[in-house]
Amino acid sequence: MFSLGCSSRVCFQNEILSGLTVALALVPEAVAFAFVAGVEPMVGLYAAFMVGLLAAVFGGRPGMISGATGAMAVVMVDLVKDHGLQFLFATVILTGLIQMLAGVLKLGKFIRIVPHPVMLGFVNGLAIVIFLAQLQNFQTGPLGGEREWMTGTTLMIFIGLIVLTMAIINYLPKLTTIVPSSLAAIVVVSLLVIGLDIDTSTVGSLAGSLKGELPTFNIPGVEYNLETLKIILPYALVLAAVGLIESLLTLNLIDDITGTRGKGNRECIGQGIANTVTGFFGGMGGCAMIGQSMINVSSGGHKRLSGIAAALFLLMFILVGSQLIEAIPVAALVGVMFIVVLATFEWSSLRILGKVPRSDVFVLVLVSAVTVITDLAMAVVVGVIVAALVFAWEHAKHINVTSYLDDQGSKIYELNGPLFFGSVKGFLDLFNPEEDPDDVIIEFQNSRVVDHSAIEAIDNLADKYIRAGKKLHLRHLSPECRLLMKKAGDLVEVNVMEDPNYHVADDQLA
Repeated sequence: MFSLGCSSRVCFQNEILSGLTVALALVPEAVAFAFVAGVEPMVGLYAAFMVGLLAAVFGGRPGMISGATGAMAVVMVDLVKDHGLQFLFATVILTGLIQMLAGVLKLGKFIRIVPHPVMLGFVNGLAIVIFLAQLQNFQTGPLGGEREWMTGTTLMIFIGLIVLTMAIINYLPKLTTIVPSSLAAIVVVSLLVIGLDIDTSTVGSLAGSLKGELPTFNIPGVEYNLETLKIILPYALVLAAVGLIESLLTLNLIDDITGTRGKGNRECIGQGIANTVTGFFGGMGGCAMIGQSMINVSSGGHKRLSGIAAALFLLMFILVGSQLIEAIPVAALVGVMFIVVLATFEWSSLRILGKVPRSDVFVLVLVSAVTVITDLAMAVVVGVIVAALVFAWEHAKHINVTSYLDDQGSKIYELNGPLFFGSVKGFLDLFNPEEDPDDVIIEFQNSRVVDHSAIEAIDNLADKYIRAGKKLHLRHLSPECRLLMKKAGDLVEVNVMEDPNYHVADDQLA
């Protein structure tokens, strides 16, 4: 059941003020990501409002903020440039449908296979990406137009306002927690700039007029045929993957911070609903935003109400409060994001570099670098693959046997370690069919047959003993493995002496 999650006045106050803080930070981010994707600012703002609202209502992680993101914006660039805005809307709708399907199929659980070094690399890389995204604000001129780097007094004023913002955020909680420190910092710096008539860039000078109207329902104006599907499907698949990976990893991060647990599959469905609806109302789509989620959580927003409030405040800014938002100094928002960078980066990962395996350090650094160079989805996929290969390589070394002759003169091989694709070569090298006696027993009690490569290795070994005119006995194999051993021939005796509580993972049995 849907619930705002608040039962007291203090909770309502914290959630609404946190939502207001997030909404203020969402405006320039949404505008900047719209320019990245090559669309009008209102397309980004509509996405921030609708994705934020619907994901907060239907998603699986209270307190997490969603909206237009840079990770998805960079995927949209070529689509908008080559095919136009209507194709983007159609793609966003298809993206949402794919994400909902992922939730229905319960694919959200697979985020659990992401190793901890990959998570650390993701968080650190994202902190670097957020930091680098702020550097464009050290330029003067409107987004999308001619811009120049700040120098001299202009630069000093800008840096001074950033430092003031960060100082307020850092020290105000030591005096009072009634008002979120990020919101207080934005208000104080804005009043200071307006009151002293300080010449510095504002949201209005950066993005122009932000006044708009309510988004209206519109079916994308594209031809609904196979050719259109061929164009939008590849983009939709990438956008769906990027959106879900970033959302689910952010969900895990917020889980760790708050000590609670979100619902990954419900988040997939929530993100899908948000993107599908957004595509019909002229938005560019989006996903969870780690920066704004961190702002929200640190400001006290842990419930659904904060995400809903952020979206509604953003809509109010678009409809009636655009002049106030346009007056906010960009330096104040940059200061807020720099605090987010400091809070997001896992500084503990620097202390453990010499205390964990070098392979984990390599994966951590690799994921951070790929996150900065390409995108989050690619970084996580690369990190998981590399971590899996390292795991396979290390465990391939663990296969070994202890051999001896029993009272009947049979040679016993007690196999130790998992038998899988990475260890089959070492497994075959452990036996010598030519020199072994006529009766050989392989004991699998301390081993696990993991995949089809292992079955093939056992089959090949059995064939060698058959050609040598000898009997091979396999003990403590699972029933599933025995079924797959039929191809080894009648001379291979499969004798399960005890009931093993493991099963072979093989496609034929799936």
